[in-house]
Amino acid sequence: MVLSKLFRRLMLERLTAAHDKGLLNFHGAHAPLADAKAFAAFLAPLKKTRWFVYAKRPFAGPKAVLAYLSRYTHRVAISNRRLIVADGGTVTFKVKDYRIEGAGRYTTMTLDTHEFIRRFLLHVLPKGFHRIRRYGLLASGVKAANLARMRALLDVAPPDPPEPEAVNGADVLPIPCPCCGGRMLIIERFEAGCQPRHRSTPVIIRIDTS
Repeated sequence: MVLSKLFRRLMLERLTAAHDKGLLNFHGAHAPLADAKAFAAFLAPLKKTRWFVYAKRPFAGPKAVLAYLSRYTHRVAISNRRLIVADGGTVTFKVKDYRIEGAGRYTTMTLDTHEFIRRFLLHVLPKGFHRIRRYGLLASGVKAANLARMRALLDVAPPDPPEPEAVNGADVLPIPCPCCGGRMLIIERFEAGCQPRHRSTPVIIRIDTS
């Protein structure tokens, strides 16, 4: 109870301070909240509402929770195939109502452009946050130092670098690409001053403007 009150007070105080500094932007139906008095009246009922966290054991077990979360860790908020029409003022897209069984659960929704963007940005993580992140000894920032320290304490030599493998006849360098972290393939070797015989295939980028 005490923690919920502290969290509620801290949250509302930070929101009010951000509004006073002009850090909050309101669009569409929420535009009137840009006024200080309207914003204070909007927050007033929240000061009297009891805030608490409700958590319970999942019905289908932890695997169902992981399956649910996995659909969001490697996907964007909405795929291109769900977008139907977008004009200057509205966006129409496909939705699925899980409360309805059968074909009737698939329908469409039309939102104002500002509201659609607002909902989309709810799925964008703040700067410095990651959807999937390692913690503890294998955290990215300290992983190399921790592994070296553990090997020293255990008196274990570091593993030998992996031998280059072959992919479609091309050797793979053991060192990943410094730009993207992907595998670096050797497609040709030639002497200094000589011209390579290999010519890369031009990449065609198609943009769906429908």
